[in-house]
Amino acid sequence: MITVAQARDTARARLQAKLGEWGSAGDRASTGALLSIALKPPTEREMLNDEAAAENWAKDWAALPLGNGATVDWEVRAWRSIGRQRVPVRLRLATLDDVAEFAGGEPARAWSRLRTRAAILRERFGDTDPINTVIRRHTETLIQFDESRFATVVEAVAWLVRHPVTGLRPRQLPIRGVDTKWFTAHRSIVSSLYAATTASTDLGIVNTDKLVRVRVLDEALAIGGIIDFAAPVSQLNVLSFSPAAVLVYENLETILAMPLWPDAIAVHGSGYAVDVVGRLPWVQQSPILYWGDLDSNGFAILHRLRSSHPDVTSVLMDESTLLDHRDLWVQEPTPNRGTFDTLTGSEQRALKRLRDEGDVRLEQERIPWQTALKSLQTAWEMIAERSQWKINSD
Repeated sequence: MITVAQARDTARARLQAKLGEWGSAGDRASTGALLSIALKPPTEREMLNDEAAAENWAKDWAALPLGNGATVDWEVRAWRSIGRQRVPVRLRLATLDDVAEFAGGEPARAWSRLRTRAAILRERFGDTDPINTVIRRHTETLIQFDESRFATVVEAVAWLVRHPVTGLRPRQLPIRGVDTKWFTAHRSIVSSLYAATTASTDLGIVNTDKLVRVRVLDEALAIGGIIDFAAPVSQLNVLSFSPAAVLVYENLETILAMPLWPDAIAVHGSGYAVDVVGRLPWVQQSPILYWGDLDSNGFAILHRLRSSHPDVTSVLMDESTLLDHRDLWVQEPTPNRGTFDTLTGSEQRALKRLRDEGDVRLEQERIPWQTALKSLQTAWEMIAERSQWKINSD
């Protein structure tokens, strides 16, 4: 027997799972039997075993107040020992509001907020497929906004639709309540609504350039004596460095801890943005020593760097290093399941091993510093020998 409480749980779960889909469909989803729940009435034997429980169950369903689009189907069962009994067999909820009213709780409150806000968006920006797609993709955001924040989003989008802002920075937008921090936090939904309304994916607002951290480890290479700086890629492109090799690390602290190193420059890889570093003209002209976390994402980043640079050697990203530091392993929270055809045989074996061990990771910073420096020195000498061989062969 499905109790009223159990049926409510089912309705809440369905409403929670379907919020985005139903919210983006609006009234178009409110046709037919939107949710039907079989109530599993008792058999004759179950009635005889606990007649009081069965009667109370039927009374609960009979006493349940239902909206206009909600019904309970009843059937008459003829039992030899008990006689004819009328029992509830199915709950039918025909509209979204019926599902929400019956479900109650936070999912019902979330639906109410989403329904109201979706209606406002359709009224202001049109009941179109692009707008409904935005509602579906940003369901959680629309639900979590308080009234003031949602109202500001709507007014900001409406203003941007009416006024060209090409070349302006967020700080220059003359929209009440909108500043740089607000715009950064809300840019995703604002951009989506703007694109859905105008069919243009470009707001025209100037993006803040991401900065790349650089440490010049050989003062002889420094320009104007500056050895530690961060600059946009557009400015790094015009530099005329010519190091023997570039050290690209994913851990900023590792870069900052590096000692002076003849003819070397260290660059922060910034995770999956590492290919931007690999395409810098002066980096392209030098071999790269890459050191990242020994996990699946570290190898994915290494693969991405090799896709943009012709000469990348990894350091401390092999099976031996992994096994030598077993006590320092942690679990990788979101493993990358991709395949990376630029990895060497040694790197492929390390990747397979860490996956076989249960998606473990050895974070770069956990490797003892002196061990790391020794491996870096060995890899550096190998690059130097290779470069000298190339010079002599030429």
